[in-house]
Amino acid sequence: MLEISYSTEFFRRLKNLPKDLQEEVFEKIDLFKNKKNHQVLKVHKLKGKLQGRYSFSVNYKFRIIFRYISNKEAFLLTIGDHGIYK
Repeated sequence: MLEISYSTEFFRRLKNLPKDLQEEVFEKIDLFKNKKNHQVLKVHKLKGKLQGRYSFSVNYKFRIIFRYISNKEAFLLTIGDHGIYK
């Protein structure tokens, strides 16, 4: 199981989302903690200016960007629609 830590930006953006979407986010984070679910969540490495970071899907529209601290820990950086890649 992955240990998860969060940036202040992640929480700032999260609190602006509707309550039902916030609940979905935490459900996906719980799934993300088990690496066996990474394919289902479409975890993938990012390129360009986001090189060294990864992303996974909350739903069709929202994504979470993160980086691995170690093999057992991930740091969630931000959440948003596809605009967060810019």
